Amino acid sequence: MFFLGVGTNIIGAASNNIGLNPFQIGLLIAFQNVGFGISVLITGAMADTRSKPVLLGVGSVILAASFYLYYLWGGFVLNLLIMLVMGIGIGTYEGVADALLLGIQKKRQSFFISINHFFVTFGSLIIAIYLIFLQMDWRRSMTQSAVLVGALAVLFFFERTEQGLGGKTKVLDRYRNIGKGPVVFVLFFAAMCAVSTEMVALGIIPTFLIELRGFSLVTSKIGLVVFLAGIACGRVILGFIATKERIVGIILFLFGLEIVLSSITYFVPMSDYMIYTMLFLYGANVSVIFPLIITLAGLRFPEMAGTAMSFIKLGIPIAGIISPVVLSLLSRYTGFASALFIFPTVGAIGFVLSLMNRKKLALDTGKTTGI
Repeated sequence: MFFLGVGTNIIGAASNNIGLNPFQIGLLIAFQNVGFGISVLITGAMADTRSKPVLLGVGSVILAASFYLYYLWGGFVLNLLIMLVMGIGIGTYEGVADALLLGIQKKRQSFFISINHFFVTFGSLIIAIYLIFLQMDWRRSMTQSAVLVGALAVLFFFERTEQGLGGKTKVLDRYRNIGKGPVVFVLFFAAMCAVSTEMVALGIIPTFLIELRGFSLVTSKIGLVVFLAGIACGRVILGFIATKERIVGIILFLFGLEIVLSSITYFVPMSDYMIYTMLFLYGANVSVIFPLIITLAGLRFPEMAGTAMSFIKLGIPIAGIISPVVLSLLSRYTGFASALFIFPTVGAIGFVLSLMNRKKLALDTGKTTGI
């Protein structure tokens, strides 16, 4: 999950050094998420019946190759394809790792899944800091990451765990079973809202700070680090207090708070120090919404956790395609500043969706149900 964070954040962390504009950033994010969506849907379902370490090993090989090749040569179209392959690699990690963890941990699953996603944030944070200390020699960091992920693949191929609980049920039958009630679809759209803010913000914050707040290349990276530090702290602290009884209430509260914090961060003039403070709070706010949503999915469908969680996680690439493309188009035709209204708008959609379905989403802590 650490290297999932590296792969997700490399676009935003290195975009200005490569010379990418907001339109190109949006397309790269979109292509990465096409690969991610294909991968997470397939590998998540396979995690219920196949060896999870082997699946993670295959994903590691794919991810290592894409890390090494990303902008090794110039040419935007070529690197769009490489980004597609990188999405397949990180999608394998996302599709399998949480299902593996849910099968290992029998109590406080929301905390452990939040911690698992903490390492996604940690990877994003490290690559941003690393680029600062390497004086923007981002290619070296990609080569080193490729070597480490390749070594990780070898370790995965030597590990074995019990196969999932999906038994001999066909993949399509499992997807039909989880789709019999409204809960999975509510969680799916809520996940799209949660991901839209976090993922797009990671790709756009350095550009926002440079173009609209007058930051330099280095200080914009520091802003990204502060945002990631907020996410990391939030996933540890909020993940700890998010028990089964509190999950739905916390999701609703955080969506509402997101509207306020994103509006202040992007649209209220303030000093550089206050911007850093708001970025930290904003990051902490969005940190656990998505981990809590996928935890709900896994707890609802314990015998098909991989399938259920992969369906919810399909909201990641869909949101990761739609939101950046919308942001790119708005940036081109209405201006970059106006395009940032996408963030509080998505928070409002998530809040209304959660509020209207809070009773349906609530877990019966005495008995987990799939519908």
